[in-house]
This record gives sequence, structure tokens and C-alpha cells, in this order.
Amino acid sequence: MGFMQVLQQAWRRNDSLVCVGLDPEPAKFPAQLRDQPDAVFGFCAAIVDATADLVCAFKPQIAHFAALRGEDALERLIAHIHEKHPGVPVILDAKRGDIGSTAQHYLSEAFDRYRADAVTLNPYLGRDSIQPFLDRADKGVILLCRTSNPGSADLQDLTVSDGNGGGKPLYQRVAQIVARDWNTHGNCALVTGATWPEEIGKVRAIVGNMPLLVPGIGAQGGDVAAVVRHGRTPEGTGLMINSSRAILYAGSGEDFALKARSATQALRDAINRHRQLPAN
Repeated sequence: MGFMQVLQQAWRRNDSLVCVGLDPEPAKFPAQLRDQPDAVFGFCAAIVDATADLVCAFKPQIAHFAALRGEDALERLIAHIHEKHPGVPVILDAKRGDIGSTAQHYLSEAFDRYRADAVTLNPYLGRDSIQPFLDRADKGVILLCRTSNPGSADLQDLTVSDGNGGGKPLYQRVAQIVARDWNTHGNCALVTGATWPEEIGKVRAIVGNMPLLVPGIGAQGGDVAAVVRHGRTPEGTGLMINSSRAILYAGSGEDFALKARSATQALRDAINRHRQLPAN
């Protein structure tokens, strides 16, 4: 079963659009974990086990593991998710993008080494840099479109040709190209930041029911109601709304996993209150 099918089942089974980002920062771990030799895996696995029935996906961020020399922990964590929670897909947040020969190695990293179900990619080297991933119809290809960081407007808002004699902001052109030309296997999704909810609505209008990965909820200040209103599909799905720090570090004591579960459930409930309201 491919990424899109597993994601759709998770939306329904767990009644959830929540994606938990797994971004380990040992300085924020509970005291009882900090000196343990396998603290990174232990912390993340505990979060996963406490929240798996409340989410539609997990999203480990590769740089957080690599900076800690924790690639082995990342491999074991993804294997743990697949073994213990097989209905929840794993998105490797790597933001790769390079020339074709190098892209093949990045593909092997994401899907052969780490065995992720999907990977985030940077589309700005063009289709040939993404093609090896597009060819994997069973895997999710999640492309940066309108990102949540404040500097995203420096380039993503620049007006470029829409191919029909008019102009569009670059992020809308990316959405158009991906939906029209690249999504031949139906395995594409886009990253659209929660800090720009109206832009999420514009992307949704371009791409139809294509899934959107939405970072920026919680610590970055994204508004849940606005994201759901602008980004959901008519069926009330279509979103993977990511929260990392607000869930991972909701508690700092021995009950940190329970506090993470409570924070996840609160976010799921907040999202669900808006899912059936009329869209803009």
C-alpha cells in the first residue's frame, strides 16, 4: 500500500489531521533521560507510542538527528513506527533537491536506508532533480511551495510567468506545475506554511484535493481555524497539520509522554471543531 492510501486511512481511522514533528533537542529532554546513552531514540519512541492513535503522520527532521550523530537512532525510530504503528506513515523531513545522479542517492537515503514513506523535497532545481522520486509511485513526494519562515516572501512571492501570458507569484506557479505536470502517479503533496493561511487557500484552489503538509502551528504562531478553513478539502481532509515543539516539550517531567499525548489530543480536537464548517 502506498503513502497516499496509508495517509487517507489514517485520516479516517484516527479522525485526525495532526502530524507530529519529531525534532529531538536533548537540552529540552526530561532530566531522567538526558544522561542515558540512547536518549534520542528513547524520547522520540515514547512520544510516538503515546500519540500514534491521535495522528495522521509522523515527521522526523533529519538535521536534528544528524547533528547529534543520531542517524542510527533515526533508522531505529522509523523501524519502530512501522513495526508498532503500521497504519501511521512516516515523512522524512529532509528538503533534498539536487541534480539527477545525486538525487538517486538521496532517494536511496530516504527510502532504502531510512525506509520512510514520504520525503520533503526542494523543487527549485527543476523536474529532473525530482524525477527519481516522482517515479516511486508508492512513496510520497512532498514539495516546498509556500513555506512558513518569515523570509519565504523574498523569493516565493516574486511574480513569474504563468505560462499563459500572465503572471503569478512563484509559489503559485510551483503549485500549478506540480499539480498539472509532475503528479502523474498521484503521489505529490505540497508544503504550505500555517503562517500564510490565505495563501494556503490559493494553493488549494490550484491543486484540488492534493494533500498539503502545513508546518507553523504552535511555536510559530499559525492559526488552526484559518488553516483548516482555507486548506481543507470538501471532505474535511487534505491536510497534515504539523506541530513539533508544542507537543514534544509539552511536559518536562517523568510524565512527558502523557503531556505530549494531551497536547496532541487538544490540537486534534481544535482542528476537528473547524473541519465541518463552511469553507471560505
